[in-house]
Amino acid sequence: MTFVALLTGCAMTQEPPGMDHVRAVPAEYAGWFDSGTEAGVDGNDWAAINHSQSLIEQGRYDEAINHLDALMARDILPAYYEMGKLYERGEGVEEDPAKAASYYGKALELPSSVRGNTSLNLARLYQEGRGVERNDVLAYHLLRQAVDANLNRGAEVRLARLLSEGGDGVPADPELARELYAEAAEEGEERALHALSEAYAPGGWLKEDPARAMDYAQRYAEVLEARAREGDTGAMLQLASLHASDGQLGDQPDQRLHWLRQAADAGDQDALAQAGRAMLETGDFNQGVELLEESARRGDRDAMVHLGSALLEPETGRPEPVRAERWLREAIESGSVDAQVILGRALVEGQGVLNDLPRGMGLLERAAEQNHPLALAQLGSLYLDDERLASQPYIAIDYLERGHEAGHPWATQQLGAAYLEGRGVPADGHRGEELLRNAADQGQAGAMRLLGVAYLEGETLPFHPSRGEELLQAAAQSGDTTALTQLGEAYLEGPLDGQDPRRAVEMLMEAANQGDGYAMVVLGRAYRHGNGVEPDLDQATLWLTRAQETGHESADDALTYVQRDRGAQGDINALISAAEDGHPGAMADLGRAYLNGQGIGQDREQARYWLERAHGEGHAGAAASLGRMYMDDGNMSAGIDYLEAAVARGHGGAQGDLGEAYLLGEHVEQDVERGLEYLTNSANSGNPHSAHLLGQAYLQGEGVEQNSEEAERWLEQASDGGSLAASASLGRAKLRGEGAIAQDIERGYELLDEAAGQGDTGAQATLGREYLRGEILEEDRQKGADYLVEAASAGHSSARLALAEAYLSSRGLQHANQEQALLWLDDVLESEGQLAAETLRQLLTDDSAADAAVEVDVSAAD
Repeated sequence: MTFVALLTGCAMTQEPPGMDHVRAVPAEYAGWFDSGTEAGVDGNDWAAINHSQSLIEQGRYDEAINHLDALMARDILPAYYEMGKLYERGEGVEEDPAKAASYYGKALELPSSVRGNTSLNLARLYQEGRGVERNDVLAYHLLRQAVDANLNRGAEVRLARLLSEGGDGVPADPELARELYAEAAEEGEERALHALSEAYAPGGWLKEDPARAMDYAQRYAEVLEARAREGDTGAMLQLASLHASDGQLGDQPDQRLHWLRQAADAGDQDALAQAGRAMLETGDFNQGVELLEESARRGDRDAMVHLGSALLEPETGRPEPVRAERWLREAIESGSVDAQVILGRALVEGQGVLNDLPRGMGLLERAAEQNHPLALAQLGSLYLDDERLASQPYIAIDYLERGHEAGHPWATQQLGAAYLEGRGVPADGHRGEELLRNAADQGQAGAMRLLGVAYLEGETLPFHPSRGEELLQAAAQSGDTTALTQLGEAYLEGPLDGQDPRRAVEMLMEAANQGDGYAMVVLGRAYRHGNGVEPDLDQATLWLTRAQETGHESADDALTYVQRDRGAQGDINALISAAEDGHPGAMADLGRAYLNGQGIGQDREQARYWLERAHGEGHAGAAASLGRMYMDDGNMSAGIDYLEAAVARGHGGAQGDLGEAYLLGEHVEQDVERGLEYLTNSANSGNPHSAHLLGQAYLQGEGVEQNSEEAERWLEQASDGGSLAASASLGRAKLRGEGAIAQDIERGYELLDEAAGQGDTGAQATLGREYLRGEILEEDRQKGADYLVEAASAGHSSARLALAEAYLSSRGLQHANQEQALLWLDDVLESEGQLAAETLRQLLTDDSAADAAVEVDVSAAD
């Protein structure tokens, strides 16, 4: 049994299966559904009703109303129904849906032949809330009554729509709705066909079935085509929408354009403009403009607006600003506020080569007076951020507040950002977050990005990395390239750096290839530091050069750093380029390169020039280098001045240099207290060389009294800071019990052995002598020879001298020329390594030679 049959077969006190939980008819309306004796209407009454209808068709409303009033005075129910229709439609009387509902209610007081139609009309009023308070339950029961009357499929379609969507007190029942629609669709009811085509489509309220959706859509199109052939422009427009990109028959631009043309030819002005817009969308710019212009010439204001906008920024072809402005001005004269905004924005943004800030702002302000949301948002942006205007944040906030209240999401986004930053309003993270979420919910990718960044920064809002990541991902997926860059940067450099760095680089590459200059900068940094990619200064240079070409403000500095790095790797031309670009560090590096002849010819004048330039830029290291250079040249006063300038800028090495000079009275008048202060400050800032100097001073009593505790503390600190020389000094002192430190052979040997193993030549020389001497360590001439040879091969002066003395002694020439012996030693060391070691080892097997080697004065050398 069909659902229609099921409904018609039920008593009014019953509900069809599945609908027993719909609320019952309220008691005050029970009479509308009474199945008692039918109201009496005789032939004369029907004749009077028919005559009234004829008068209405002729437009003779007063006469018709008089006839109906006479019939209603005798409670002829069909007369109430006819009078209700007049008030619902506003025919002959002022439209009044409340009066219409009242007349329909009177017509339902007793069963009659008009009960079905009256129920359908009254149900519509209750569904729409027109003239009466919306009441879905009452509408449901009225529609059931209309279906019972077997009028037409309109009642079934309306009831099906209610059941498909559900209502207040009426639960959705898709299956019952489907049956009702299907019954109507079988008879070609176009609304039913349309509803079922949407119901079976993706996202519809029935189980997705593309084949059925297409079948119903095609049948619906056939019905529309029949109407269209009869000249129905509404059907033509509906057919055009079916063939749009989001239409049920799929994106068929030719068919869409065909039906829009048909509607336009049939006299529908809007269709002509729609056809023009459709052609613009499909890439037929010239034809689209031609149709829009034709519609505009006929006075279609919307066509003027679309035409002006299209001519400002065509997707193909060149902008036509003069022609665009002409049509936008015509639209403005016709009262279009949208045209004011389009032209105003073009003038302030230089769109389509138009550029007139005052005139553009004037148009936007006129539109803002009428509370145009986009005009308010644009003015807020101009007064907040535009460099061409003096920033007036309080005026901006007023516009943005109004734009937000008018519902424009861009205004809401800007207002939220202002609350986060405290611009024009007191900083309020909670309010800013609320506004940005509001804008994000309306699809503003920029708001998602701003909110995501705020969560990652953890300053104005609590730090919430997962939420920040989610929002940046959503913004990036919405096409926000800046969000893609910021997400990639967060993955690569933090705070989301736990992710796969390769994915971060892919994101940055994608954003960079879309023209994002900052993405190029981040990629340049990545290749410079080897962050997520193999270090590659060529690639870093490539990306930063591209960023520079986009005009990104940070590209120049980043590129200069890369050039400096290239210089550090021996590319002197890159270092010169970075120095000439004004990078203080590169200037200092180039000055030192000239000073030491590294990668370029030694040139003290060029060294002084570049170090002076770097010093002028505030580079502390350059001041320190200048200080050492002037002191080496004998200009002690200038050297001290530069070193003190470097110290004032926090250069720990310069503090150490000054401290050593003042402590020992080298180049300056001795000032032990000042020297200790400089050295202590330098050592406390982490300079191991200064800590070593302090330890040596307290160890030997140089300028201060010997102090074992201070000596050991500073030498340990220097050793922990990575100074092998300090480890060797401490080890030597403990091994021999030198200076202020008590002998501790085991600890001393441990320190020397560790330093020697890491290549410290002083430790190697000391162990060599001690193994040869055999007093503290057990004599082992092979080990002693190996250590001395290793130290001498690395250039250690006292080790070389010890081996030279051994050579002279072995030949009975203790008082001969040491210089000649050292030349012999150099010849041996430059020969094959194994042969040299063997030669020197054999030399040290001679007792007198070994004694000579260990008797060399080593007080300052090892």
